[in-house]
Amino acid sequence: MNIRQAKERDTEKFAQLIQYVESTTKFMLFGPGERKYNPEAQRKMIQAFTAEGNSTIFLAEVDSELAGYIIAKGGSAVRNKHSAYLVIGIKEEHRGKGIGTKLFEELFRWGKEIQLHRLELTVMTDNRAGIALYKKMGFEIEGTKKDSLVVDGQYKDEYYMGKIL
Repeated sequence: MNIRQAKERDTEKFAQLIQYVESTTKFMLFGPGERKYNPEAQRKMIQAFTAEGNSTIFLAEVDSELAGYIIAKGGSAVRNKHSAYLVIGIKEEHRGKGIGTKLFEELFRWGKEIQLHRLELTVMTDNRAGIALYKKMGFEIEGTKKDSLVVDGQYKDEYYMGKIL
């Protein structure tokens, strides 16, 4: 397994990975087929994150194929530049194999290097595997967002979780 930062050359495969992950879980913000396939949007995201300095995307490769990602979007105001909001996605066939742990470890290393102080994310309260991973990586539940999302016609709560580096 190889963990590395996304480059512009990853645009096409990164867009496909996002679309695939969203089609194989009910725990992402966008449901299956809801987000239109748009490599150009991913290319612009990679470019913007590279320029920002406090944002990044790490990709996990297994056998030269993309298997997962973690996106860290750093704050844009002086008062929140020390923090980043995270989104993680792993291909269904690679879940439970340590990829999430490796992505977080690389993100923590990078975050400390650039002097990030706070990481935060949201997770549906019924996503047991996600919550277990986040707690294992040192995140704590800071609050509950009631009826935050609608999935298959049902309101879903989300935990707001944070970690101080």
